[in-house]
Amino acid sequence: MPLLIYGARQVGKTHSLREFGQQYYKNVAYVNLETNQAAGSYFSENIEPERLIRFLETETGQPIVPGETLIVLDEVQTCERALTSLKYFHENMPEFHIACAGSLLGVAINRERFSFPVGNVDSITMFPLDFEEFLWALNETRLYEEIRQSFAKNRTLPPALHEKALELYRLYLIIGGMPRAVLTYAQSGSLLAVPDVQNKIVNDYIADMAKYASNTESVKIRAAYHSIPVQLAKENRKFQYKLAQRGGTSAIFGAAIDWLHFAGVVLKCTRTGQGLMPISVYSDLSSFKLYMGDVGLLTAKSGISQQTVLAAGKIPNTFLGALAENYVAQAFAAKRYGLYYWTNEGTAELDFVLQKEDDIIAVEVKAGTHTRSKSLNLFVEYYKPAYSIRISSNNFGFENNIKSVPLYAVFCI
Repeated sequence: MPLLIYGARQVGKTHSLREFGQQYYKNVAYVNLETNQAAGSYFSENIEPERLIRFLETETGQPIVPGETLIVLDEVQTCERALTSLKYFHENMPEFHIACAGSLLGVAINRERFSFPVGNVDSITMFPLDFEEFLWALNETRLYEEIRQSFAKNRTLPPALHEKALELYRLYLIIGGMPRAVLTYAQSGSLLAVPDVQNKIVNDYIADMAKYASNTESVKIRAAYHSIPVQLAKENRKFQYKLAQRGGTSAIFGAAIDWLHFAGVVLKCTRTGQGLMPISVYSDLSSFKLYMGDVGLLTAKSGISQQTVLAAGKIPNTFLGALAENYVAQAFAAKRYGLYYWTNEGTAELDFVLQKEDDIIAVEVKAGTHTRSKSLNLFVEYYKPAYSIRISSNNFGFENNIKSVPLYAVFCI
């Protein structure tokens, strides 16, 4: 079937497809449907596959041979008929290999006139680089392997490696996982240019808000998006509409928040009132937290100084806890875990509750080494999970049925 790669802007969809095509095919027939308006208009007419193949050969200057050529349709969300054509390629000419890259935003939301080819495409969602991939990008493969082995064998990492991994984790909080930001740092070894890259990405997101939504709706979307650092700075990080706009309500901001979620720009973590399986049926859809899709963008947008993040708590700042939570949410999302948190009628709050096969796992997140937690103890007392996970700056360990996982090892969970 044709392949459709979803993802927020700037997560590397196009680059990955072109690299894939160059490595595994004799040639690549690449068309950007956003910048090439002639190609987009051609799809608006007859989308019979044979006709489109002839056009794409002429347009790209590439012979298109079944099994030997990868056809890449980029920015497919800008052309609804191109999406619809995938159905006919699958049904009538499946011997041709087609891959499409599209913003989640346009693919999921901007469907006005034509149907989505349900059942006729395979889809993959791409995320920013997680910390594991960040280590690869910085050529820290030996450290990555040591972290993996320590997690699997539940043994402590040597102190020097533990401190090095924590330093890289703090670096990741600043840089995040957007490929351009990571590349900028990897090439220069300096953090100075990273905020410029991140601010450009944020501005591109904001431009999309105006592009894919009405003027009235885009104002609400921007207000909700800009409020996220303020929302996460609170002790209770539940999203409050009044912080986005005075007098704000779910009726006013509901669609705007859905927009941000579907676009992949934010991650939504829903409250559950029970630590029982399946988690989803006990969720309270009216109570949720919003995290940024990339922790580096949250760091840049919040304005917290790089020195504060790198100082590892030596400069007191409560927002470091919010960064750690956002980082964990991002890692879990990339692992395809549903994002849920637990509260007990407002008296206790557990950061995350995971459903892993037949187990419910309680997860507590601490930015530093102080790990006392009344909420985790209450959850364990009520629901008796198979085991619990405490994520902190401490080394690996296992005590009282609680698995201690360092912040740099969340990708192992």
